[in-house]
Amino acid sequence: MCRIGAIKSKNYLHPSKALYLMRSQQKGHDNSGFAMVMQDLGGVFENYKDLPILSLACTDRGMKIADDILHEAGFVRMMQWTPEVHPRDWLKIEPMPNYIFEVVQYPKSYKYASKDEKEELLVDMRLKIRQALEENHEGYVYSFWPDVITLKEIGDPTDIGEYFGLWEENDELKAKIITAQCRQNTNYDIVRYAAHPFFLQGYTALANGENTFYEKNKNFQEKLYKGYIGFESDSQCFLYTLHYIHKILKWPLIYYKHVITPLPFEDIEKREDREVLKKIRASLAHLEINGPNTIIGVLPDGTLFTCCDSKKLRPVVVGYTDDTVIITSEVTGINELLPERNWEKDIYPHEREMVVINNNLEVERWQQ
Repeated sequence: MCRIGAIKSKNYLHPSKALYLMRSQQKGHDNSGFAMVMQDLGGVFENYKDLPILSLACTDRGMKIADDILHEAGFVRMMQWTPEVHPRDWLKIEPMPNYIFEVVQYPKSYKYASKDEKEELLVDMRLKIRQALEENHEGYVYSFWPDVITLKEIGDPTDIGEYFGLWEENDELKAKIITAQCRQNTNYDIVRYAAHPFFLQGYTALANGENTFYEKNKNFQEKLYKGYIGFESDSQCFLYTLHYIHKILKWPLIYYKHVITPLPFEDIEKREDREVLKKIRASLAHLEINGPNTIIGVLPDGTLFTCCDSKKLRPVVVGYTDDTVIITSEVTGINELLPERNWEKDIYPHEREMVVINNNLEVERWQQ
């Protein structure tokens, strides 16, 4: 079972918070890895909010491949940051030679481009870099997007934190939204791309569970959008459906829940919007999931949410204070980070609701 969590705060937080959240839930040693996506960045990235950041783990040759592709497309490097690593013989980690977070300026030809044109360019560049790195076995590109960095690594989560110096807080690496996972949920081998969270065009998703409709989801999604690739994990389907419903179709977020866990037909018939819900079931049946699963997601505007499979056999809890909200798979993580909160306000979502946190940290419970 994966350990997953998300932290959203009014203040900039160091990723050590995510490590403590995951450590409190970890049962013994596990070498399948740790991964996180940081959004709404502070620290060294705070002054580059509108510029795309490339998150890369690669060999020296892989770094040159990525740089050549960006240079040829007209991107100009503005800033590059690399974490200071701390190798130790006893650390259980399989590190890459280089970890690079590079801020770039858009090509001059995109100076007057629309937001959508720039977003599609970033997807095209990430896919091109990924293909080039995979062909030569030279590395991994996790995200290429403004105000977002992604780190994924194989090994023991505690050791990964020590290797990157993430246990000690500093002013270089901070964010207001951090999603994280330890232990992979993968259909194949333990690989970096299979580690949650998954990210695409401002959308983040991570899950605790098992999607037995994976093949059905995958076969349908592969035809929907060029960015729906990889499928190293069955949980990747949750991100692609979220992106498709909210970004491509531009439907309200609540319809994500209606697509992945539709109501029974007898319940649909009792509703005023029954015709809409029946059309959703008829046209998007291949995006339904089958669990058990708990999903945590982030939208491009910073909205954070969680919802469960209709079986609801994977735990999730929401705890919060005036300035911080945490969603995680076990309450022990919230207890460690928010011990002074009002525990009576903790939310254990049921199978037919979605808990949504807006940018004012207001917690809402949407009923399906």
